[in-house]
Amino acid sequence: MSSMNASRKALIVVDIQNDYFPGGRWTLSHVEEAAGKAALMIETFRESGNLVVHIRHEFPGDDAPFFRPGSEGAQIHPGVLNRPGEHVVLKHHINSFRETDLKEVLDRHGIDEVVVVGNMSHMCVDGITRAAVDFGYRTTVLHDACATLDLEFNGVKVPAAQVHAAFMAALAFGYASVVSTADYLKTCGTSRPAT
Repeated sequence: MSSMNASRKALIVVDIQNDYFPGGRWTLSHVEEAAGKAALMIETFRESGNLVVHIRHEFPGDDAPFFRPGSEGAQIHPGVLNRPGEHVVLKHHINSFRETDLKEVLDRHGIDEVVVVGNMSHMCVDGITRAAVDFGYRTTVLHDACATLDLEFNGVKVPAAQVHAAFMAALAFGYASVVSTADYLKTCGTSRPAT
């Protein structure tokens, strides 16, 4: 019998897709290392019987800079591929909840806590984290299982590490728990879902 306080949690794997990897159309900095941490968390959640939900982004037009509809680049990367029975949410917007069935899937499984991994730190990871909190989910971001790239704004070049740090700091300040995969595994472990 489970405790009344037991949380039902889900791992949300955001946009770990081929175009973000070397040889793709929009390569991220240190994406392979981040995806390796995400893969570890996927296996951990699977082993503990917790829900794993994959998000896959496609832009609506063939003129998109990456994630073109039906392209190999828009497919989930083999290192984190969904298993049969694991839900894949197809989205066309930055916010994974917008015009998708993500909230319905989480609510159907009684989820009250989400753990976010994936790409890009400054865009879709940020978007889903803020939306999840606004919907009332207790939210954790595993910062070393997320990746981004160098940006430029108004003549200022911002290296990927600083982009990542700025967005993780903002989320940690007002939205979510932001921890490493190792620290998450130490503190939250692989507890089985409430039944």
